[in-house]
Amino acid sequence: MSEPFSAETIETARVLFARPVSFLMGCVAMDGLPSPDLPEVAFAGRSNVGKSSLINALVGQKYLARASNEPGRTREVNFFVLDEKIRLVDLPGYGFARASKKATDKFQNLGRAYLRGRPNLKRVYLLIDARHGLKSVDTEALDALDLAAVSYQIVLTKADKIKPHEAEKLVAATLKAIAKRPAAFPRVLATSAEKGTAMPDLRAEIMAACEL
Repeated sequence: MSEPFSAETIETARVLFARPVSFLMGCVAMDGLPSPDLPEVAFAGRSNVGKSSLINALVGQKYLARASNEPGRTREVNFFVLDEKIRLVDLPGYGFARASKKATDKFQNLGRAYLRGRPNLKRVYLLIDARHGLKSVDTEALDALDLAAVSYQIVLTKADKIKPHEAEKLVAATLKAIAKRPAAFPRVLATSAEKGTAMPDLRAEIMAACEL
């Protein structure tokens, strides 16, 4: 595991993520994706795990990414551009129970196609609810990411909803669970979008993954 980031790197990442950011587009098919001319990082996870809240917290905005109770947006691959240097990509949630199987398969297949075929994708951040830990549906996502050979890092969300010692135990257990997975990045972050916990570290992780 690499060392934690320096104060200088944390500050550089803070300044980067304070730069202008905007919603670029939502795509419903692979042929509608923007040109792969900027590094991208993608956020994946079960529906209602807090992807939109995490993206908003990263860039210090409340309403950039719309919450998952607006399914018209969450069934697309949504692109946000930060300072014309990085694209943040919000993938459709998996385990979405409020849509027909046909609709669910359509937007989950789009997410999988994006993971397999995006040459400028630098890392996927797989979000896991800290109150529940890794579930079988998450294991399927890990398998898919390993198969796609895409570097991914697990981010625990809503860590403020559990006690600090429970979060530490969950981080350790999660690291153990992914230890032999070929595409897993060997660091797990316990975050809270509401409290801002570990957001400075996640910003630095993204900046490093994009080699900025």
